Amino acid sequence: MQIQANGRPAAVPIGIPVVRGGRPTIDGRPDTPYLVDSFGRVARDLRVSITEKCSLRCTYCMPEEGLPPIPAGDLLSAAELVRVVTLAVRELGVHEVRFTGGEPLMRRDLEQIVAGCRAALPDLPIAITSNGVGLEHRAAALAAAGLTRINISLDTVDRAGFARLTRRDRLDSVLDGIRAAHRAGLAPVKVNAVLMRETLSGTVDLLDWCVSEGCELRFIEEMPLDADHEWARANMVTAAELLEVLGTRFRLTATERDDPSAPAERWLVDGGPAAVGIIASVTRSFCADCDRTRLTADGMIRSCLFSDQEYDLRGALRAGATDAELAELWRGAMWNKWAGHGIDAAGFVPPERTMGAIGG
Repeated sequence: MQIQANGRPAAVPIGIPVVRGGRPTIDGRPDTPYLVDSFGRVARDLRVSITEKCSLRCTYCMPEEGLPPIPAGDLLSAAELVRVVTLAVRELGVHEVRFTGGEPLMRRDLEQIVAGCRAALPDLPIAITSNGVGLEHRAAALAAAGLTRINISLDTVDRAGFARLTRRDRLDSVLDGIRAAHRAGLAPVKVNAVLMRETLSGTVDLLDWCVSEGCELRFIEEMPLDADHEWARANMVTAAELLEVLGTRFRLTATERDDPSAPAERWLVDGGPAAVGIIASVTRSFCADCDRTRLTADGMIRSCLFSDQEYDLRGALRAGATDAELAELWRGAMWNKWAGHGIDAAGFVPPERTMGAIGG
């Protein structure tokens, strides 16, 4: 690894890493169909990245030039995605699925993917995480296809600040997309904001806007998943610091967490019913309760955001593997999940894939 004079890793071209795993070991694994790991956690929340492409270039997620393109043939097709989601729910105990990117709206067949999953799994909660650009044109069709709800990434309602952060002047489109999601009934509409030093002073305005628009805002501590390798623990905004800033305008009342696996801690805003959440993924790690399993856009099973260990589900699927064989591969991959991300460890090394290449 190249090191700059300031002690940070030097920026390098971001590629898609080679697969490090063949067949995962299942030594000691209990005889259960579910996605249990060796620490007793059970994965029930599936995150599926469906593209590496994005209409924005957020500094904490992607390099300015975007991610290296994945050949179209290496992406899972709509039919393949429906098959693996159906398998995950029926055979592995997954309870909900979220489609991510890149930006999932960059897939023209997103409605087809959602409709296929809905037809196969009528009761499955299906969500997407989107930046909202162009959503105003597709929200109604996605709801009709069977989408349950949507999370929108929005870090500031200041137009100039939005353009600097995303390298695109598309704030109006995002706000229109959020309103279109409300009209389409994709409730609750949640807004995700990454905590950054340059937007901290505007967090009160963002919360005020979300309350007025009927959105639930969730702030997320910035994680070392940026393409430019500029993240530093000493520079990050913590949940405690955010609460102090929000407290200058709002009265916040802590609430009990209904689901221990839910990453967000919630506060009522001025007595409710509006609430704000904070996902303190660095300073208040929830790794011990993590219930997620991930599939990358190129079909790799990934047990943790920060682990570069991946297993090739796409290759097995296209080689003619049965559902039983695919399920066993997935179970083995999750059995080997790490105990936690280890950000505080002295020897911590960020994963090769950035957030945009893994999926949110």
